[in-house]
Amino acid sequence: MTDGSSLIASRRTLLGAGLAATLLPSPLLATPNPAPQRSPTMPNRDDGYTFPLSPDVVRTPVRFRNRYGIELAGDLYLPRNRTGARLAGLVVGGPFGAVKEQSSGLYANTMAERGFATLAFDPSYTGESGGEPRNIASPDINTEDFGAAVDFLGLHPSVDRERIGMIGICGWGGMALNAAAVDKRVKAVAASTMYDMTQVMSRGYNDTVTLEQRTQTLEQLSRQRWEDAVAGSPAYQPPYNVLTGGEAQFQIDYADYYMTPRGYHPRAVNSGNAWSRTTPLSFMNMPLLTYIKEIAPRPLLLTHGENAHSRYFSETAYAAAAEPKELVIIPGASHVDLYDRLDVIPFDRLTQFFRRALSS
Repeated sequence: MTDGSSLIASRRTLLGAGLAATLLPSPLLATPNPAPQRSPTMPNRDDGYTFPLSPDVVRTPVRFRNRYGIELAGDLYLPRNRTGARLAGLVVGGPFGAVKEQSSGLYANTMAERGFATLAFDPSYTGESGGEPRNIASPDINTEDFGAAVDFLGLHPSVDRERIGMIGICGWGGMALNAAAVDKRVKAVAASTMYDMTQVMSRGYNDTVTLEQRTQTLEQLSRQRWEDAVAGSPAYQPPYNVLTGGEAQFQIDYADYYMTPRGYHPRAVNSGNAWSRTTPLSFMNMPLLTYIKEIAPRPLLLTHGENAHSRYFSETAYAAAAEPKELVIIPGASHVDLYDRLDVIPFDRLTQFFRRALSS
């Protein structure tokens, strides 16, 4: 066993390199956190959502399965006064560690107001979706979740299956780009305030993690597998977004969303819960954006805040993608501003982009 002082030094080294504590397992916890449960508790709004439903929209809870047989929970949003004509559809996912009652639902609700059939969903192993153990993420399975959402939406009688697009928010922005590259049914894709979760987990923020640090992390993750195998269940990281002082501004911004009435939801990983300690394993060597050029000739839209710590993810993706592509930088906006600030999220630009790309 490594002694406590070495573990503390290790953690400081990783943090100093820009590797967020909320993305990698903490070696400081000798005792695993208890496994998360599906909580029946809801946030402060009576309906359990962090945003009001538009009076011009009908929301219906739905269930569907992905290719791996995992049942996913979603919310279908349809314009209330729609005609009999089939609508263009949008599947919406994210942020990484959030649930459909948060940002993805807000995006889906707003785009349904603008005439689209939209589907926000909980990823596998999280929220109300199936999968055991809880609070596990996978670049493969979560990319498949997007494809399963396209399956469901394209079979709905209100939707034209030849006019389906995707919106990915935060860490689900990278998942959406990967899903769109492989799934040619998707006619257009947008990523808002995106993260590439494989890049940040394997290389740290701004690609500052050294090979030595990466190897150390993989050693810790590999040893954790033995601990989980002995226990018969995964250990979990410390609760996310619980501030103790001295955090960077972007971490404070996360807490202001996930841990306050603004965006708190008890089922969200980011609202005081956590991913399993070994969740980063599959992200460490499966880069999501390897085939980003294969989104073309279908259009790509990237939107990001000017002041976001994560802005470089969109800029890197934009540089790697082929035309047609657009990068929209929102003046003065932070990363979290694009989760729920209706005065900041460029919904007019998103609407214009998808109406053009999904025109009949």
